[in-house]
Amino acid sequence: MDKFLALNMFVETVRCGGYSAAARKLGIATSSVTRQVAALEAELGTVLLNRSTRHNSPTDAGQAYFYRAVAILEALDSADNAVSDRGEEVQGRLRISVPVEFGRRVIAPHIGRFLDSYPQLDVSLSLSDEIVDLLKERIDLSVRLGSSVASDDIICRPVGRFERWIVASPEYLLQHGLPQTPDDLLAHACLRFDYGNAQQDWQLRCGDEQIAVAVRGRLQSNNADILREGALEGQGLALLADWLVKDDVRQGRLTRVLESFEVSPGNVDTSINVMFLPNQRGSSRIRVFTEFLQEILDNR
Repeated sequence: MDKFLALNMFVETVRCGGYSAAARKLGIATSSVTRQVAALEAELGTVLLNRSTRHNSPTDAGQAYFYRAVAILEALDSADNAVSDRGEEVQGRLRISVPVEFGRRVIAPHIGRFLDSYPQLDVSLSLSDEIVDLLKERIDLSVRLGSSVASDDIICRPVGRFERWIVASPEYLLQHGLPQTPDDLLAHACLRFDYGNAQQDWQLRCGDEQIAVAVRGRLQSNNADILREGALEGQGLALLADWLVKDDVRQGRLTRVLESFEVSPGNVDTSINVMFLPNQRGSSRIRVFTEFLQEILDNR
């Protein structure tokens, strides 16, 4: 049995929740995954996975073994990357996690230029709005929007900021009128991001004046692009990141309102951060991507 191969297949089975899903991710036959995991269990003399027709979850022993296996694989990756990071060429594999729409709209249009600049670098770009476990998911660098707290376990570096705009379609504003003051928002349908609470205050600031408006509306979603589509279809006012709607405003599909105010959905930070593990400190792969992202944000 190839122990390294078996560890990889076991870890991916736990991550994917089953043999078939792990096999699809690895690009191999399901039988190969089941055979390697079974051989690993036989060598250890213990059951690592609870089997069912739909899902394979780790046993208590399997869960403990999973975390140890992830640490071993991560240590090996770190060793490989530490060597490749020390050469004149930036090379190796860089695994990045970014929020879905931010990745599609801000990073994706420029990723080809980044790859052309570093021909020896392989990039795995994962789009997720979830806060990923960098160690468990074997992610080198995560891009997060909003406040992120650094700790002894995570290094956080700010690379830029964004604004939030209140926008609506010209058709909606023609029918319902243009808000002139924050209080006018009370008379409008407001498309709200779902933070898990029914009531939501939009905070508006102009100079020293700050106003909280308890906005209401029929549409609420945990996906910003759904709210953007709702605004485009004339369903109301939406409070969205500038990078998401800037092209729509520039091309006249959406209109920005109350432009003299800084706006946010409550006490929410507007920083853009990169996060990575301490053992990646000094990595040339992380350095060049961070510089690339800062350049994109500076030239928006």
